[in-house]
Amino acid sequence: MAQLPCMGDEDIELLNSQTHIWNNIFSYIKSSSLKCAVELGIPDIIHKHGRPMTLLELVDAIPINKAKAGHLARLMRTLIHYGFFLHTKIQGSEEGKDGYYALAPPSTLLLKDNPFSLRPYLLCMLDPILTQSWNHAREWFQNDDPTPFDTAHGMTLWDYAAHQPEFNHMFNEAMASDARVVMNVVIKYCKGVFEGLNSLVDVAGGTGTVARTIADAFPDLMCTVFDLPHVIRGLEGTKNLDYVGGDMFVSIPRATALFLKWILHDWNDEECVKILKKCKESIPIKENGGKVIIIDMVIDNVRKDKKLFETQICFDTMMLSALTGRERAMKDWEKLFSDAGFSDYKIISIPGLWSIIEVYP
Repeated sequence: MAQLPCMGDEDIELLNSQTHIWNNIFSYIKSSSLKCAVELGIPDIIHKHGRPMTLLELVDAIPINKAKAGHLARLMRTLIHYGFFLHTKIQGSEEGKDGYYALAPPSTLLLKDNPFSLRPYLLCMLDPILTQSWNHAREWFQNDDPTPFDTAHGMTLWDYAAHQPEFNHMFNEAMASDARVVMNVVIKYCKGVFEGLNSLVDVAGGTGTVARTIADAFPDLMCTVFDLPHVIRGLEGTKNLDYVGGDMFVSIPRATALFLKWILHDWNDEECVKILKKCKESIPIKENGGKVIIIDMVIDNVRKDKKLFETQICFDTMMLSALTGRERAMKDWEKLFSDAGFSDYKIISIPGLWSIIEVYP
């Protein structure tokens, strides 16, 4: 390859800047390619095959136009680059001279039958109902709507879910899939958070995935799922789990402890203070075991984990498009608790995106 004359710093910076801009322009290709692979069933097909697959085997197994095999290889190249699949060789095999496709560890979390599958979460977050909001972001910055979602759909996300059962189901399934992953870790390593409690209310607990996990782990703990009536309609409890409909801005059922997983980030500071004040009214004093247990993000870069921090701030910006809430740093959480009249709090940092916060009246 011929060598160019030595380039000046300004020209190198120009080309590097172009590359940086292009890389970010096409970032949506990463998530779109992954969504396409999941919708085609590629992770499940490779998993059920029981061993890595050649391109021809994969093409035969997927319901696609067989003439597009070359295009499928290009899609897989992208997903291999981003760590979702592996391209391997099998020693002594002539059949797969061009290599075999295998699952990388992240793809196992996209299998339908994986109990911790994030497939529902991926499909919900990348559904046009949510992504369409970004087509209205510029318009939203110039109008008085609370979110770009309101600008795109003429109503809040919560109102949309209340009127569209299909979206409501998809959204609740997405939240449940995330809950299963998080609660698996919490129950294994942070059981002390729940020990000694007599009763617990899962505030805005959706269809009850979190509460069922807690109720199963602590059979002597009475758990209640509290959410809007249309969310819990038709759901049945167990001997130590029941469902109550209502509005957390009006009143919350009384219990020793209240549990809010991934709730407060949906609301702005003023709304969060209102929710927390209602929480404080519904629990006993600290000396009698009263507390609020929160699972949410605490944005910081103390761990110097670039990918984690980037995911947190991107998620915060995603929240901007759909809801009035945001992700918060430690100082933001501290102000919320103080404004709501709580006396103390404790943050338990766990690996990954979330933290556990215990707040005391």
